[in-house]
Amino acid sequence: MKLIGIGDNVCDVYLNMSEMFPGGQAMNVAVFAKEQGVKSAFMGVFGDDEVAAYNQKILSELGVDHSHCRHYHGANGFACVNLIDGERVFLGSNKCGVLRDFPLILTNDDLTYISQFSVAHISNNAYFDDQIEKLFKLEIPISYDFSNQWINNIKWLESIAQFCTFGFLSLPDSSSLKEIREYMEQIHSFGCKMIIATNGSKGAYFYDGKSLIFQPSNYVKAIDTLGAGDSYASTILVNYFKSLEDNLSEMSNDYEYYVAKIKNAMEKAASFSANVCLCNGAFGHSKKINPDKYKIL
Repeated sequence: MKLIGIGDNVCDVYLNMSEMFPGGQAMNVAVFAKEQGVKSAFMGVFGDDEVAAYNQKILSELGVDHSHCRHYHGANGFACVNLIDGERVFLGSNKCGVLRDFPLILTNDDLTYISQFSVAHISNNAYFDDQIEKLFKLEIPISYDFSNQWINNIKWLESIAQFCTFGFLSLPDSSSLKEIREYMEQIHSFGCKMIIATNGSKGAYFYDGKSLIFQPSNYVKAIDTLGAGDSYASTILVNYFKSLEDNLSEMSNDYEYYVAKIKNAMEKAASFSANVCLCNGAFGHSKKINPDKYKIL
């Protein structure tokens, strides 16, 4: 089992704490996979400022390979955040910094490198959508985080979902069970084989065209909810592919066994993501900063 996260790396700048924490959807998923004992890598774009230097330092310390990243002069991605009663409130960002100006264009060397992984996870902030078909032709599973951007953006959703084995999305708070099923059925009809929809503290749903599985949340007194969704996605992917490695035949041919493993993965994801809410930042590793450098946002 090997996972690569492709897309954004940022630092989340907590203005009310004068601290920043490494993060970004794709980078978070790679780090959380590593925390769960899986070989992982991150592929993205770094600037040449203190944010870029710090994120690379943390990835190296954690043993997450980032040897195929690009480096450009300019500001790395960052987002400004405040914490209000444990809920992170985004105040603005520089839209991923140099990644926006210099998006990843996959080379043959990149494709050879990526082909060794069990799954490639891509964030909706990756500026990478026009490269996904190249990954699809490698015939490795693609996981995509649609976050909440899929709402009212069905044409875009369909254009990406056709290439995906896994699709992760955030549900509108007011969604009824009937609406949730309809959302997931529609995305499945676009070609996405497995859809995992999180609904905050209300729990999460899995749909594969046959079964709609619900997993309640593990309730904790959250210190910081940043990274909860990424940790959930990472845990689902890690446990699914470990199950394939352990028993490919039963996962492929025994549907009851497969469903049991999916339920187990969702239980572990609920537990892991709840624990993530008990620390500041997505996965800790804070650095003191001068918040005045970022308040322009």
